[in-house]
Amino acid sequence: MQSQYSSSGSGSGSGSRTSSKFSTGSIEGENPLWGYVTLLQSKKDGRGNASWSCNFCQRTYKGSYFRVKSHLLKERGHGIATCLSVTDEYLQEMKQLEREASKKSKFVDVPLPIGTTSSNPPIADGSKRRRAIESPLGRAFNNEARDHLSCEIARMFYSAGLPFNITRNPHFISAFTYAANTSISGFLPPSYNAIRTSMLQREKAHILRLLQPIKDTWPEKGISIVTDGWTDAQRRPLINFMAASDSGPMFLKAIDGSGEYKDKHYIANLIFSTIDEVGPQNVVQVITDNAPVCKAAGLIVESIHPHIFWTPCVVHTLNLALKNICAPKNTPTNEVVYGECSWICNLADDAYFIRNFIMNHSMRLAMFNAFVHLKLLAIAETRFASTIIMFKILRTIKHGLQSMVISEEWSHYKEDDVEKATVVKETILNDSWWDKVDYVLSFTKPIYDMLRCCDTDKPSLHLVYEKWDSMIEQVKYYCRQWLEEAPNRLPPHKDNEVCIGRNKCLRSYFPDSKERLEATTEFVKFSSSSEELGQFDSLQDRWNLKPKEWWVMYGAAIPKLQSIALKLLSQPCSSSCCEKNWSTYSFIHSLKRNRLNPKRAEDLVFVHTNLRLLSRKSKNYSEGESRMWDIGGDEWDSIEGVGILEVASLSLDEPDLEAVIFTDDVEGNNEIDTVKV
Repeated sequence: MQSQYSSSGSGSGSGSRTSSKFSTGSIEGENPLWGYVTLLQSKKDGRGNASWSCNFCQRTYKGSYFRVKSHLLKERGHGIATCLSVTDEYLQEMKQLEREASKKSKFVDVPLPIGTTSSNPPIADGSKRRRAIESPLGRAFNNEARDHLSCEIARMFYSAGLPFNITRNPHFISAFTYAANTSISGFLPPSYNAIRTSMLQREKAHILRLLQPIKDTWPEKGISIVTDGWTDAQRRPLINFMAASDSGPMFLKAIDGSGEYKDKHYIANLIFSTIDEVGPQNVVQVITDNAPVCKAAGLIVESIHPHIFWTPCVVHTLNLALKNICAPKNTPTNEVVYGECSWICNLADDAYFIRNFIMNHSMRLAMFNAFVHLKLLAIAETRFASTIIMFKILRTIKHGLQSMVISEEWSHYKEDDVEKATVVKETILNDSWWDKVDYVLSFTKPIYDMLRCCDTDKPSLHLVYEKWDSMIEQVKYYCRQWLEEAPNRLPPHKDNEVCIGRNKCLRSYFPDSKERLEATTEFVKFSSSSEELGQFDSLQDRWNLKPKEWWVMYGAAIPKLQSIALKLLSQPCSSSCCEKNWSTYSFIHSLKRNRLNPKRAEDLVFVHTNLRLLSRKSKNYSEGESRMWDIGGDEWDSIEGVGILEVASLSLDEPDLEAVIFTDDVEGNNEIDTVKV
């Protein structure tokens, strides 16, 4: 409907809108009510307040479009009289025009009005006008382009279902930072084929160059071939092989054992091929779990390479001990242990019942989050000492749990299983139950402490004897007491068990009798502190320096022993570096779904894993935005698992990684709290 008053005249009903310079298409589109007044005079360049006459009431006013709108739409309190001549019909017409213009303005302000298939930046109506009113600071920082890029990145996550944890990936950050700070006109991202073929090979070559400094240390420091295998829910087997040394772990390969009979010969052949790849002269030991088939394969390796030792994973051994304590089996050969420790199994069942009840009921979980500012962890059953970790976590949040179950919210909520809720409440408020938890934590502490010490890819082989005796006897074995001839303390060269192992080691390293005699003579010089090794500095620094530092400083007098010592002091004693890469399993099978050929899939797993391992050597991995960016890794889905953090890939060697708990966002920042358990 065309208003009879919307003419350039005095309301004669000519049916045409005002022909002033404010009636251009773009201005009228944004400010349609200019068409219902007659422009009398405006400031220079069409800006500022204008003198205008209302086409309805014929009154003359001076002001901006805001005053025009207030006058015509009868909006009081805006410093201008409302028009009494506007009828309801025209009032509704003008309000409709104003609403439509407002909608168009909102669409213009959206950073990404274009379709997702477009690769060009949006060109919105009124962009020139926005640039005109944009502040100098906004123009300097190019806020519009920044918003557009941020929205495009977010859209990529939403459309592909990518885990939000990727935003903490340092390579994700560096990629977009480089692109934003570099002018590359006409650049397009790598194509589907390029990123899976030529660029993959380039990245593998780049990774090999980054790993070369680590490889260069192998002849002097030696390496441990670390392997571990497992199966997923579909019973698909995977075997990881890694090289670990003082310079850091390096991923070698992952073998899919589907369809293979995994006996001692199959495993031994895989180990042999890995030894050949890294060089037999560089290998000190092969670490596997202590399963009978792995032990048999290790003995085969020792028979072919006498200088390479098979070492059962110390952490697996300790975990079996804890498992036999916390979950003993009722078998004829285990009757005594079951009779003494079966109550701990019931205690563990109570702990998991509490956790599962809270996690499986949304309202109870909401109450938990209100009273406890840490998210409850879901400890993987396959994780070492999982029951002990669960006890420690519950002990840490004990007061929050007790406050929760005595609250009115807990008592008044009746929508779920009230009987189970009562059991949970009684258990949490039972002091006797907590006393049992404390007792279990106290008497398993020596085993747990040694497990923490050994569950690392850092050099720890030389600590095993000492820690083992400390664990059993609750005293430090190689302390100053044995120098003072304290009762029941023997120095290493008088300990028969140590002597037997040492002599076996010398026979393996020096099969030639002449070389072995030289090594034996050197050991006599070392153990008796004779000649150069008997000097004051050499004796004093045995206590002032770390073992490896001492051998570097004074070992030149006994070169054969020095060579062995530097290698042994650089080796781990567990397969933890393999345990930290369990996510490789789901990753390698996703490659098969993407129809990658075996060689290409192997290269991709190599690049994927070593990039993660190399990033852990960076300072930014322990602080800043990318701190522990791969924690949770592939298991941290963007949709599932909200409120639960799977810690199967975490290690006990670093307390900060032992129980990482992601709190709710605070002002948009993803905060990380840690609990040392």
